Amino acid sequence: MCTLLRRLLLRRPRRPWTAAAFLTAAALLASGFTVLSASGAESGCRVDYTVNQWTGGYTAQLKVTNLGPTVTSWRLTWTYAGDQQVTSAWNATVSQSGSSVVAVNTNWNGALTTGGTADFGLQGTWRSSAPAPVDFALNGVSCGGTGTPPPTTAPPTTAPPTSQPPTTPPPSTPPPTTPPPSADCGAAVICSGFEDQTGSTPSGAWRSTAPDCQGTGTATVDTAVAHGGGKSLRVDGRAGYCNHAFVAATADLSSVGPVMYVRMWVRHTTALPTAHVTFVSMPDSSQGGRSLRVGGQNGALQWNRETDDATLPAQSPTGVALSRPLPTGSWQCLRFAIDTSAPKLDTWLGDEQVPGLHADGVPTQDIDQQWLARTTPPRPTALRLGWESYGTGDDTLWFDDVAVGSSPIGC
Repeated sequence: MCTLLRRLLLRRPRRPWTAAAFLTAAALLASGFTVLSASGAESGCRVDYTVNQWTGGYTAQLKVTNLGPTVTSWRLTWTYAGDQQVTSAWNATVSQSGSSVVAVNTNWNGALTTGGTADFGLQGTWRSSAPAPVDFALNGVSCGGTGTPPPTTAPPTTAPPTSQPPTTPPPSTPPPTTPPPSADCGAAVICSGFEDQTGSTPSGAWRSTAPDCQGTGTATVDTAVAHGGGKSLRVDGRAGYCNHAFVAATADLSSVGPVMYVRMWVRHTTALPTAHVTFVSMPDSSQGGRSLRVGGQNGALQWNRETDDATLPAQSPTGVALSRPLPTGSWQCLRFAIDTSAPKLDTWLGDEQVPGLHADGVPTQDIDQQWLARTTPPRPTALRLGWESYGTGDDTLWFDDVAVGSSPIGC
């Protein structure tokens, strides 16, 4: 009896392993970003979900691959296991009820052939935990292979496939996921340590400029002080109204996005003054070419919008206290995330997300209430580094390892 039973068990066919979900995680300890990637793959679809996470917030990029028959529209669903809340999205209409999330195609990316892909992104908040989801379903068919299409008498928002997709073997290796951002530039549009500069005057991909009016400030290539390599950009900024000295990158940034990520290392000698100063200026097509500016006022970092002189944070004692000074005498990693689809942005100094330099689309007294009075999303088209004084304040600054791209770039 035992021998017969053993033979029957040995003859029993084995089920092949299926790759229901792949989850990888990498922490950018130097940048403040936490990057998680998740992919679900099976006969119906594959979803590559890459999230760039910081304390209290995240952005996620999703790539949907249709592994079944051609569809003319799609509806992707998933469930958050943490307390994530979606606040905005691009290239899809995303809604959330409790922990359940639904993303529906736009009118230009609904058709997916077999093997076709659609990309969209979203931004959100979280409080206690934010694990990546793994239960994706496309038009009711689970990307993990355990779901079934909804009945044809009760279709979802967009029609499901007319038949169950044919079963195909799972991939033998996990599908590739987007690599986490790193301290190098990756595919950034601007990636410069100024090592290609051949003289003391900025040239090539950088040119000296005074966008509005010129004073006594100067900009040179420095070979004595550098963050990485042997060169940096030095700006000797001078006080006085309309005293501008900048070096502009020649790269066109008008197509970077939908979120533009900027990373630079900056060092300076004199504490930010009470008067308004600027050391980063970005021409903004949404302001008719006027600038989106980063600088200081009342001794702390601030954003300023040239067209209406709005500041982030508001220049109240409470608002200024929620910003941070720019430390002197050492290299500081300064990073921005500028949403070009909504009036939102974020700022990090080293590992810290600066609470007063955070505009999330919901007006908050003493922080972004004034900033969000203008609802037009910014659209920076270029990057300028230098010094702009509107009153008092000399400073000497160095910039190095500058990068601008559509993906987060770590320190």
